[in-house]
Amino acid sequence: MKFGFVTCVELGLACIEEIYSIGGSLDLAITLRDDLAKSKSGRIYLDDFCGENSIDLIKIRHINDPDAIEAVKAKKIDWLFIIGWSQIAGEEILNAPRLGVLGIHPTLLPEGRGRAPIPWAILKGLERTGVTLFRLDGGVDTGDIVAQEILPIAKDETATSLYARVQQAHRTLLRSVWKDLVANRVALTPQDHSKVTIWEGRKPEDGRILPDMSVEHADRLVRATTHPYPGAFWEGEGRIVRIWSGKIAKNGQEAAVDVFRIKLSDGFYDAVEFEAL
Repeated sequence: MKFGFVTCVELGLACIEEIYSIGGSLDLAITLRDDLAKSKSGRIYLDDFCGENSIDLIKIRHINDPDAIEAVKAKKIDWLFIIGWSQIAGEEILNAPRLGVLGIHPTLLPEGRGRAPIPWAILKGLERTGVTLFRLDGGVDTGDIVAQEILPIAKDETATSLYARVQQAHRTLLRSVWKDLVANRVALTPQDHSKVTIWEGRKPEDGRILPDMSVEHADRLVRATTHPYPGAFWEGEGRIVRIWSGKIAKNGQEAAVDVFRIKLSDGFYDAVEFEAL
């Protein structure tokens, strides 16, 4: 069985390292050209790892470039992973590997198709989320499921803590299915399309805390948009304050000197880690 991997970010490299840590190997790696996306968050280069492990590496402008498609076909790749890659794979690259293309989405599909899965899981007050390894089919997170990893969400969960656990779950999933992939005994399970939910993309301005919000809503917003995301913010009295962490103030409790207190519809929220913009 021959495998290829497409990535240009730290998460993808972590997954590749996990494959090798369990005795697996790749026959092809594909990444962005060095001159592209230099400022991309989490951008990494695969040259050293590929050189040390004798993996053929090609660098491309776009995943649908002829160079990428021809390389997959020439190496007779069976499964191609695309993880940590923002470009949409077209029909030709999806059909280039013998068995297909595998991706990972950080929700329990078919719930949470779309964007901003980590912030939304916290904002929606979910008790659990997860990651799904699935076969890409040209739709948006619509392909058959290979495996899932369930992650409980704590009441005080932050985007920072959930992001780290989601990344580890990527590695756990690959470890759990690798032998089945190699042996070609993976069972593909169609998604139940009657249970689909779509989560829309989020913008930095969606992190605004409004005076008519409840303290619970504000608390979820702060926790959902903290690092590695742009953060929640409060604007009023001619100033803007970015808030990275905070807590709901107890009734009658005086504000500490080192917090920024916000009056909301049903109480006060104390920003603990914050910065004036």
